[in-house]
Amino acid sequence: MPVWQALYEELKDHGFVVIAVALDSREEDPLPWIEAAAPTYPCLIDRDHRLADLYDMVNVPQAVWIDERGTIVRPTEPAGAYEGFRRMDRVTREMPADAARVTAQAKATYLDALRDWVRRGDASEHAFDAERARAHAPRPTEDAARAHVLFRLGQHLIRHGQPDEGDRWLAEASRLHPESWAMWRQRAGVTELGLAAQPDFWARVDALGARRYYAPVDMKGMP
Repeated sequence: MPVWQALYEELKDHGFVVIAVALDSREEDPLPWIEAAAPTYPCLIDRDHRLADLYDMVNVPQAVWIDERGTIVRPTEPAGAYEGFRRMDRVTREMPADAARVTAQAKATYLDALRDWVRRGDASEHAFDAERARAHAPRPTEDAARAHVLFRLGQHLIRHGQPDEGDRWLAEASRLHPESWAMWRQRAGVTELGLAAQPDFWARVDALGARRYYAPVDMKGMP
């Protein structure tokens, strides 16, 4: 959050605003973090993952760039995130220097591109025209669409006193849409060290093999 707060303060006079959305059905989890950060830009909690359904978001951090006309100029993509964490020592939680360097490079490249777009608008090399934006937009599958419906059903049942039945539908939603880490997280345990301290998380990451955790970003300078 400090990164986005600093970026908002830097660019707000150019008409830029960050709208942060936590994809978390457990409202009590993100709320204390939001309150402690006290951001001056809007922060929302999406308990039913409706934003993820609309924009085919599957992980965090992901972002969509929308201009002042309401036009999507960059569809859903990782917001400067990179795979470096996969090389982290799982005991010391330290990353090799080269992995840390590339991870920092990815974040800096993304934020600089965002600055360029805010200041230059359509003239920015990072702003897609309508054709490129459509070409880069994720294409949700029928299974993914069904998964979002079942996810909302599961959340409804949990909130209305049927946790076991609700959890069953959450599991089915995650099975139908395995690309969605956001759905999977809603059934995963979280400690004070975060999700990355959990063996189940690392087992799922390892199962990816050569596949990416964060999809590659089509942006000049991104690793």
